[in-house]
Amino acid sequence: MGSGAQDERVEILSSDELRRTLMRLASQVLERVGGLDDLVLLGIPTRGVQLASVLARSLEEQAGRPVARGTLDPTFHRDDLERVAMRPVKGTDLPVGVEGRDVVLVDDVIFTGRTVRAALEAIQAWGRPRRVLLLVMVDRGHRELPIQPDFCGRMVPTRRSETIELRLLDVDGEEGVFLRRTQDEA
Repeated sequence: MGSGAQDERVEILSSDELRRTLMRLASQVLERVGGLDDLVLLGIPTRGVQLASVLARSLEEQAGRPVARGTLDPTFHRDDLERVAMRPVKGTDLPVGVEGRDVVLVDDVIFTGRTVRAALEAIQAWGRPRRVLLLVMVDRGHRELPIQPDFCGRMVPTRRSETIELRLLDVDGEEGVFLRRTQDEA
């Protein structure tokens, strides 16, 4: 290996494994909530929004009808804004009210739990759901708050310096879940 840091990308889930995992997660959501009438999927930007779209398609295939889906941007509810890279605010877009509904927050990766904590606070501005469930594709550990997903595609223990990437065909031209690390850490 030469000197200097180079990225290494390791496949965690192939395209086929990702597709099967999404079908399994959709089945688990349907089993848990019992139907789509009172269900709302809220994707957390940025990858959670795309993941919610793919999940909604899988739910619709299994249940035979559309599911309400929107976006919940918790940026301004974060308690660690000074420590995280600021991305452009996406805005919240709710297709229906959340009052009395089953809300499934959808995110690609859970790490410290701070994004989910902020999302739970943000959702309160829009009403009081019957319950809020959390679905993530990857749980990479390192929690700083007592928050755990209700639905998880894969547990992948990581170093803090590593990152997880969810790649979706609709936006990336490829599909899969990848672990990124620099060669200096490999």
